[in-house]
Amino acid sequence: MAVQTENGGAQTTTTTSKQSSSPKKVIIDTDPGIDDAMAIFFALKSPELDVIALTTIFGNVQTTTATVNALHLLEFAGREDIPVSEGSKTSLRGAVKDRIADFVHGKDGLGNTYPTLSDRKPIDTLAPDYLIQKVNEFPGEITIVALGPLTNLAKAVEMDPTFAKKVGQIVILGGAFQVNGNVNPAAEANIYGDPEAADIVFTCGADILVVGINITHQVYWTGKDLEDLGNSSSKFGKYLYKASHFYAKYHREAYDIDAIYLHDPATMVAAVDPSLMTYATGAVRVQQEGICRGLTLFNNTNKVWHDPTDWCGIPPVKVAVSVDSDRVASLLKERLTAP
Repeated sequence: MAVQTENGGAQTTTTTSKQSSSPKKVIIDTDPGIDDAMAIFFALKSPELDVIALTTIFGNVQTTTATVNALHLLEFAGREDIPVSEGSKTSLRGAVKDRIADFVHGKDGLGNTYPTLSDRKPIDTLAPDYLIQKVNEFPGEITIVALGPLTNLAKAVEMDPTFAKKVGQIVILGGAFQVNGNVNPAAEANIYGDPEAADIVFTCGADILVVGINITHQVYWTGKDLEDLGNSSSKFGKYLYKASHFYAKYHREAYDIDAIYLHDPATMVAAVDPSLMTYATGAVRVQQEGICRGLTLFNNTNKVWHDPTDWCGIPPVKVAVSVDSDRVASLLKERLTAP
């Protein structure tokens, strides 16, 4: 159920969660990534979700490494039954991805832990085709949780005009709404990775819920929380504690904090229990050129514009504007430390 209130002329929505009789079918589009590993493990330990596949994309690592890491994480979790579909190796218009966040996640994407990798291979079907296939197989039932650049989803939108209406929901980690970005003052990393793709997805008309770094910078684990993961009886907690040493070092150097931001896992929580955040509804566009390339612009006013603009007729999306950060961080810790 959605309860709407007025907030300075803008519409704010509080979503209350209702337990479904069956878990959501979820495809995770991911670029693992230490916090991707957190989000994937959390999803696998959440009875509210039925993870039916991972699709991979560049971002924290190159796409081929993302695929290798996705296969490894599923094997570690004992979920070799879940297929992995490899995604695009370049941005939507063909540019080679030139910014990989190895300084955040390590050369291997997993904190330079270099774990033993899986012998399993990805399926033959590429990610955009696989997304289309599953959305057509289960119309209205698939939730896609997008944790990296939106290239695979934009390709699916362009390839299948019915995709946006058939997907159940797209939950996106991306954007910086009324705060500075984390690549530069204008842009958040996932949107910066493929701004053209992001603009296509945000305006495609699907049911979209966006969690930006204005939210995820409020959700964190402290050094003590990480110690608790390492001291837990959970293999997931111990794994993430080890992988997070590199990630924590980056946060100390970049933000001067003894904590780590929980970007991807907080976004996965929104798929599990959206009531832990509130949302404003409106149109989102993405700046595609210049020094503000990758900037997410959000129009959630009720103003009627006098002249026709590129904002007219844009389908609305839901953007997270507040979060119960303590409950989100606690839920993540609780499930990832449980034996």
